Amino acid sequence: MTSDAIETTQCQQKDPVDLFHSGHFVKICAPMVRYSKLAFRTLVRKYNCDLCYTPMIIAADFVRSVKARDSEFTTSKGDRPLIVQFAANEAQVLSDAARIVCPFADGIDLNCGCPQRWAMAEGYGACLINKPELVQDMVRHVRNQVEDPRFSVSIKIRIHDDLKRTVDLCRKAEATGVSWITVHGRNVEDRHQPVHYDAIKIIKQNMSIPIVANGDVKTLKDAENIHHMTGTDGVMVARGLLANPAMFAGYEETPLKCIQDWVDIALEHGTPFTCFHHHLMYMMERITSKQEKKVFNVLSSTSAVLDYLNDHYGV
Repeated sequence: MTSDAIETTQCQQKDPVDLFHSGHFVKICAPMVRYSKLAFRTLVRKYNCDLCYTPMIIAADFVRSVKARDSEFTTSKGDRPLIVQFAANEAQVLSDAARIVCPFADGIDLNCGCPQRWAMAEGYGACLINKPELVQDMVRHVRNQVEDPRFSVSIKIRIHDDLKRTVDLCRKAEATGVSWITVHGRNVEDRHQPVHYDAIKIIKQNMSIPIVANGDVKTLKDAENIHHMTGTDGVMVARGLLANPAMFAGYEETPLKCIQDWVDIALEHGTPFTCFHHHLMYMMERITSKQEKKVFNVLSSTSAVLDYLNDHYGV
C-alpha cells in the first residue's frame, strides 16, 4: 500500500454520502480490474468525475500480505473521494481490510456483483446476492469496527430474476447501515443483454438510502437519461469511461487534450507499458480507422507510442 502523501491524505476525510445531497446526480468511475488504478482515476477526475472506485481487491490477500497491499492499493493526495472495493466472504476479514484503508480512503464497497466463475466458486461476488444475512453481517462488522462514522460502507449488486428477492436484500442491507447501493441492472447469467432499468427504478422506489445505476452508459446524455428514467442518485460507468475518459465533461468522443493528459499522467505515475497502451487503444477506438488501429495496436514500446501520437496527432 503506497501513498504519495499519506499525512495529507489522512486529514482529508469527508463524508462521501454528502455527494448524494449535492443537488445533481453523482458521476462515478466503476471498479475495473487492471484499469481503475491511480493514474486513470487521476485522469477522469480532471473531467468531472465525482467519485472513483479502486479495482476489486481480494480482502483476505490484502489483510494477509504486505506485498498485496503495496501492489493493489496506491493513492495520492488528490485521489479523493475514493472508495476501495473488496471481494470478501468473511465479516472479520472485510472489517480488518476496511480498518487498514480507512485513513487513506473515504469508504469501502463490498462486491456482490462480479459474475465470473472463479469469484463465485470462492464465495465472492454475485453469489452474495443469495446470502443477505452474510452481507448484513459483513456490513455490521465494518460499521462496528471502523471508528470514523463518516467512512462509508456500500455494496454493488446484480439483480435476481425475482426482483422481490433483490428488494429484500437491499432492505436488509439498508437496515444494517449500508451507505448506498449500486445496482447493475442485469442478473448473474446476463452478459450483453439489455440492462433492466425498470428493475433499478423499482429498487430505488423501495429504498431511503441513495441508489446508483450501473450498466451500458456510453455518454453523458445516457447517464442523464438513466438518472431521469430510474430516479437514482448516481450513475456508475465502466467501459464508457475507458472509451472516453472525458465523457462526464460532455465530450462525445475522447478529445486530443484528454489523450495528452493521459500521456502526461501515465508517464508521471510510471504506468507499465501494457496498461498505458491498452488505455490508449480504448480511448482511440472511435477516432482511428481500421488501418490506423492495425499499426497502433501492435506498437511495443512507450517511445514507439509517443512517436506515433506525435506524428499523427501532434500529441
